[in-house]
Amino acid sequence: MSRVSALYLTLCGATCMSFVGLLIRLINEADGFQILFYRSFGMSAIILLVISLKRKINPLIIFKSIDKDDLLMGAFFSLAFLTYVFSMLNTSIASTLFLLSMSPIFAGLIGWVWIGEKPKKIVWLSMFIALIGVFIMIGDGLKFSKTFGNLLAILSAIFFALGLVQARKSKKDDVLGGTFLGAVFSCILGFVITLILDNGLVIEVNDILISLFMGFFTIGLGIALVTWATPYLPAAEISLLVLLESILGPIWVWYFLNEIITLLEIVGGFTVLCAVILMIYVNKSVEN
Repeated sequence: MSRVSALYLTLCGATCMSFVGLLIRLINEADGFQILFYRSFGMSAIILLVISLKRKINPLIIFKSIDKDDLLMGAFFSLAFLTYVFSMLNTSIASTLFLLSMSPIFAGLIGWVWIGEKPKKIVWLSMFIALIGVFIMIGDGLKFSKTFGNLLAILSAIFFALGLVQARKSKKDDVLGGTFLGAVFSCILGFVITLILDNGLVIEVNDILISLFMGFFTIGLGIALVTWATPYLPAAEISLLVLLESILGPIWVWYFLNEIITLLEIVGGFTVLCAVILMIYVNKSVEN
């Protein structure tokens, strides 16, 4: 694959993922766990298909290749998916996506503690700048009763970072197995808790279709396209291009549903994005 093709694939993947917030806002009655179940079911199916095509193997064989690294990645990613959905239900789409973009910074710090990869000085500077943005958005959340959702977004970023560090620790070229398990575990989690709460899985057809579409095409296809392009582009470029999700996501809900983005969200989100871009850009320059 050419570099240009990989760039387009990554941008297409990030664009697909950017529609998640809009789709969640279009759901009428389903609660977070019902959404999580159907969304994760669709995501599991599409990722399983992508793994089968990419590895050119029978889907059943995939389960035999799963190891403890995949299980641990799956556990972290499932918690990230859970907190991601509930964050969007409890705060603005803008706040969720801006705060979630901190994952690369958290990954740098967690990698230091967990696998001994001492972060460069730029990571500390980026963290300091990002925290300024976080405090701005948390302050905005207190004003508009969105603190719980904002905290869930930070937790989601941390869980995603833990999954990324575990993927790095495993030294695997293909981490789709861990991503697949993350979708499966979150599907099971949604199913079990929905039954415990006695809410049932029979919901509006509209909500089922939107949740499945979200799993199949926005998240599932988005992740598949980005993963497909990953071997053909430097990690720093992939990280930068995927930030397109955090930029487009708030625009869709504003344009189609008139969800207002507050001034403090814009300032805080811009600060966080600048911190992440600074870290990625400087790291890339040092490596070159």
